[in-house]
Amino acid sequence: MHVRLFAFLPILAVLNGGALAQQTPLSPYTGFETRQIKALSANQIEDLKAGRGMMLALAAELNGYPGPVHALELADQLGLSENQRSRMQELYAAMKTETIPLGEQLIEQEKDLDAQFAKHAVTRTSLIATMKIIGETQAALRTAHLKYHLSTVDVLAPDQIRRYNELRGYAGGKDDKRHDQSPRH
Repeated sequence: MHVRLFAFLPILAVLNGGALAQQTPLSPYTGFETRQIKALSANQIEDLKAGRGMMLALAAELNGYPGPVHALELADQLGLSENQRSRMQELYAAMKTETIPLGEQLIEQEKDLDAQFAKHAVTRTSLIATMKIIGETQAALRTAHLKYHLSTVDVLAPDQIRRYNELRGYAGGKDDKRHDQSPRH
């Protein structure tokens, strides 16, 4: 009985493997073809419309340059003064005022690129021109997010920056004393 069962196991494994192969997507992009804009998820579109960072400022965030929205979220733990809170709110509002239109612009540009490909109307010339425009918008959007991290450092004290990094889970990496030694931005 055991011998027959062991002889049958490889056949069962092959049959099961075939069923699993049919359930496994052929590409990690399976389903993306149904998106409104193929290169952007619904979450990315919402983030762009809302002016959210979308990890565009990680170079600043992870190197000791807090952002205004996270500083506001941690205001109590950082011991922000009323003046600091007010300044963070101003920075956050200014950032949103700048980044929301850029995000909406990028969505429209990606929609145009998608349409060119969908209609099979894209040419080398149109591709280069479209990508240049998209690249400029992406650079402006990232610059906007990064510059508000620079401005946030001007508002916070070095010990608040160290505490921010600890609260965000970044402590123990780089020497946080650099803010004590470097001029304000």
